[in-house]
Amino acid sequence: MSPSLLAKSYLFLYNVFQFIAWTISLWSILWNSASTDKSAIHGGAYDSAGGLIYLIQGLAILEVGHAAVGLVPSGVLLGLMQWGGRTHFLFAIVRRITEIHELPAICITFVAWCTSEIIRYSHYALTGIGMCPSWLTYLRYTAFIFLYPIGVGPGEMWAMYQALPFIKKENLYSNLFNKVFFSYHSFVMVLLAIYPFLWLKLYLHLFKQRRTKLVKRNTKKEA
Repeated sequence: MSPSLLAKSYLFLYNVFQFIAWTISLWSILWNSASTDKSAIHGGAYDSAGGLIYLIQGLAILEVGHAAVGLVPSGVLLGLMQWGGRTHFLFAIVRRITEIHELPAICITFVAWCTSEIIRYSHYALTGIGMCPSWLTYLRYTAFIFLYPIGVGPGEMWAMYQALPFIKKENLYSNLFNKVFFSYHSFVMVLLAIYPFLWLKLYLHLFKQRRTKLVKRNTKKEA
C-alpha cells in the first residue's frame, strides 16, 4: 500500500470512528430522555453520554497532529485553540464539578457538539473517498452558523459561569495556582471575559471557509 493510500485509509477510518461515536453519544442522550422520567436537558445528557464524549474529545488531539504533519490542509493554531477550549471546559470544569452535571447548559453543549461533529466527520469521511453529496457539503458549511453560537453561549460559557461558585468554594486546582499570583477562579473569570473574542476569531474563520468551499462547489457545478 502506497503512503498516500495508507494516509487516506487512516483518515477515513478515523473520521468514521468519530462519526459513529458522536452519533452514539447523541442517540444515547435522546434515548435516555425518551425512555426515562429524567429529560436530557435536566441531567440525562451527562449521565448517558459524558463518558464517551470524554474519550472522543480527548482523541481529537490527533487532528492537531494531522494538520501539523500535513495529512490535512487545516491550520494547526486554530485547531489547537478549538480542541484546547473544549478539552479544558470538559476535563477541567465539567468532570471535576459534579454540581453542574444536571444543568441545562451541559445538555445544550453536548447536543450542539454532537450534531456539529456528526455533520463534520461524515463530510470528512465521504470527501476523503470522493463520495460526498453536495447537500452534505452545504450542510457542513451552513449548520455551524447556528450550532456554534448555541454551543458556546448558552452552552459552554453559561456552564462555566454557573461553575464559578463551586470553583471558588472548593478552591479548585489550588496546588497548581498557588505558584502564581492568581487563582483558578480568577483564571476562569478572565477566560469568560475573553471567550467571545476567541470564539469570534474561530467563527469568522468558519465563514471564510464557507465562502471558499461553497463558491468552489458552485464553480465546479457550473463547469
